[in-house]
Amino acid sequence: MSFPDRGLAQGGFVVGRAAPGTRLALDGRAVRVAADGAFAFGFGRDQGPSATLSVTEPGGRREERRLSIARRQWQEQRINGLPPSQVTPDEETLQRILREREKLATVRAVDSALTGFAEGFAPPASGRISGVYGSRRILNGQPRQPHYGLDFAVPTGTPLKAAAAGRVTLADEFHFFGNLVVIDHGHGVNTLYAHLSAFEVREGQMVAKGDRVALSGATGRVTGPHLHFSLSWFQTFLDPQPVVLPA
Repeated sequence: MSFPDRGLAQGGFVVGRAAPGTRLALDGRAVRVAADGAFAFGFGRDQGPSATLSVTEPGGRREERRLSIARRQWQEQRINGLPPSQVTPDEETLQRILREREKLATVRAVDSALTGFAEGFAPPASGRISGVYGSRRILNGQPRQPHYGLDFAVPTGTPLKAAAAGRVTLADEFHFFGNLVVIDHGHGVNTLYAHLSAFEVREGQMVAKGDRVALSGATGRVTGPHLHFSLSWFQTFLDPQPVVLPA
């Protein structure tokens, strides 16, 4: 079994290969292994200093590997000028947000047999990076949850591309995200494209890496046009920058 060490960090994404028939579990959670041995998993922004990967080989031999997870430092980002309703929603809007969270959680929970994740990822857009993963966000002077994506500062109407092959599981309009698309790349790996001005795909559609999926925009909670792009392993948001923009 092999995988690169560079993903062993807070926010890290790991893609590896094992002998076909190998069974894996990360901290007790089963990790799907494809017929050809491909697998993927990831670590959240606040992952602790270690994780345990349980490996059961096809012949039945079992071992546990202790993975050391590198700690990272996070930036702070202050955003002012947002409409008050986008920072502190009223009760009706809050209920809508909760429904949308459930809907998004449902599509991100899919554990399909697709293997687009194993073919590598490409940038969904080309432009200045205006927001990074993990940064602490202060909105209109009020602390809010960290930023869980990578922002590309591109003009409205910029064509956006699928970062990897997969199936569109969501194409909808949300309060905070505005128009968004979610693509399932298999084994719980998803990408999300938000603040879109137009959709160019529909739910259930299969896409190849590099296919156009939408046009960028300024819908939802924004101060200007840009693409918010995120990568996740099930419900855990990962850092997309080293995946789509490797150094």
